[in-house]
Amino acid sequence: MTLLQPFIEFSFMRRALVACVALALSATPLGVFLSLRRMSLIGDALSHAVLPGAAVGYLISGLSLVAMGIGGLIAGLAVALLSGAVSRYTPLKEDASFAGFYLGSLALGVTLVSLRGSSVDLLHVLFGSLLAVDNPAILLVGAIAAFTLLTLAIIYRPLVIDAFDPDFLRAQGKWSAPLVHGIFLTLVVLNLVAGFQVLGTLMSVGLMMLPAASARFWSRHLACMIGVAMLLAIFAAFTGLLASWHFALPAGPAVVLSAALLFLISVLTGPCGGLLRRH
Repeated sequence: MTLLQPFIEFSFMRRALVACVALALSATPLGVFLSLRRMSLIGDALSHAVLPGAAVGYLISGLSLVAMGIGGLIAGLAVALLSGAVSRYTPLKEDASFAGFYLGSLALGVTLVSLRGSSVDLLHVLFGSLLAVDNPAILLVGAIAAFTLLTLAIIYRPLVIDAFDPDFLRAQGKWSAPLVHGIFLTLVVLNLVAGFQVLGTLMSVGLMMLPAASARFWSRHLACMIGVAMLLAIFAAFTGLLASWHFALPAGPAVVLSAALLFLISVLTGPCGGLLRRH
């Protein structure tokens, strides 16, 4: 009961846990596919790309989650489309293209927030305010999670084929690789926007990528990897929130730090390539 006491007594702890669980169920499968496609750092780039749109929403409406969420979605999709266009029509590779756009986006977003807000507002945008999540934010995160899982169920097969054998997907002709890639990046941006509402722009990618990277050391089967990644993300959310409660730590970074510790444990002891198992 000691472990559950903060969640039983305080509604803000329950709301924070529900938001993190929703993110764990929708964002971590995307993180697994990002890892398979060797696009892990692109998730980080897109999380930074959300910032200028969120900053514009903040300048217009203050700390309005709806305005900042819409702005972040537009900015993230714009950077994804522009980066894809640059990599397609110029010699620049996609990772370098994303790097160029996200660095500019990060600087622009910080500048825009600083024009009107205080350092407290900037920290709220960058690192989130997990314990201040309200019911509208939970509804938004839950809706994005449900939409993501439904869309993943529809495109799961072509997404898997595209990750391992893009030529075979093109030969089938039912799905085009650019369409699958575009839908996938849209889902990534949507989940980063949902994560931004909870963990901030800099922390949201942590819950997406760290459990996904950890799952690689516990299974070699894709479906199992996705399931393990979800469980690790939920466990990281639970233990991170408990640590933040008992040790007076910032909640969002505590959740991501918990996920990072699970990643380190997986690297060391995981049965599928862990260092201690190999040596």
